[in-house]
Amino acid sequence: MADPVQIVVQGTPNPHAVKLTLNRTVSVEGKTYRGDPAAVDAAWAQALLGIPGVVGVYAVNNFISINKAPEAAWETIVPQAQAALTRLFAA
Repeated sequence: MADPVQIVVQGTPNPHAVKLTLNRTVSVEGKTYRGDPAAVDAAWAQALLGIPGVVGVYAVNNFISINKAPEAAWETIVPQAQAALTRLFAA
């Protein structure tokens, strides 16, 4: 059985971005996703872009950077992001 998914959320100097560090590899190569979640090839990126207010995501190794629209609230986005990532990386 795999270790439980752990996610550490950190602020960044940019108030519209947060960094999530996982105890899982997310993407071997750095990759940026924006736009329509249906056009994205990674399930984790689809899930994050589907959260209202999320405008872009970037991942490399074990971390993800989430960018939000100025009017969106981290208090709404972060719990949804954590739940989606926990579900997707639990296997």
